[in-house]
Amino acid sequence: MKKILVPTDFSEQANYALEVAAQLAKRYNGEIYLLHMLDLPLNQIPELGGETVGNIPEAMFFMKLAHNKFEEILSQDFLKGITIHETVDFHQTFQGIKNTCKENNVDMIIMGSHGASGLKEMFIGSNTEKVVRSSDVPVLVIKNKHEDFTINDFVFASDFKNDSRETYKQATELAKAFDSKIHLLFVNTPNRFTTTATANTRILDFISDSDFTNYEIHIFNDESVESGILNFSHIIGADIIGISTHGRQGIAHFFNGSISEDLVNHAKRPVITFKI
Repeated sequence: MKKILVPTDFSEQANYALEVAAQLAKRYNGEIYLLHMLDLPLNQIPELGGETVGNIPEAMFFMKLAHNKFEEILSQDFLKGITIHETVDFHQTFQGIKNTCKENNVDMIIMGSHGASGLKEMFIGSNTEKVVRSSDVPVLVIKNKHEDFTINDFVFASDFKNDSRETYKQATELAKAFDSKIHLLFVNTPNRFTTTATANTRILDFISDSDFTNYEIHIFNDESVESGILNFSHIIGADIIGISTHGRQGIAHFFNGSISEDLVNHAKRPVITFKI
């Protein structure tokens, strides 16, 4: 968590994400890359090789407006003492985030969400899917204000098959940093029933090469994987939900379709995704 990227649309929820990023940056001596995307045609921007056309004043106006917003943000007390790099990018949202991560070796993306339609408001259309499910670095989605962002109980939901082992390693590194307990969650559903003994054996085999010991195993029955994760997390008062993503292939074999987006949109607590 040395280099943290915070995409911002200057909303209240984006500021919540920035506050969490600031807490982590202070705790781990990190720095923040604050990124705002301007969805303007590239041929309007002479700095990017575009032609001198009549619409340039409009492009430069939005550029100046963004920098003015940055000045307001950077004046907030909670950012004092933190190294912050501000960037305005004219690429499409996901491409701009991907480029910034690559160019600066970003360790984590932290972004805000409004709730049920949150990510679609901030990252329109397919960008939601691309950012949450396809980012090569962990994506932490923040819903609410956190005066003191702590992780005591960390739900790691998975089908516990071998392709998720690397993501579990990332999850344990985060848990160690916060001195958290990981709740290893296997959700049993009617149409994909697995006996408790089989699920338990699979989980134990999955974590057999890990030295992380502060964990509990849970086999939870519910109507769907998503509802199981949400209901279990509510019951134990989890601080965060962690899931593995396969990018466009969905989440690990038993996570179907848009489960990652559904969790991010419907969960009332922070969600972090790890790319397989």
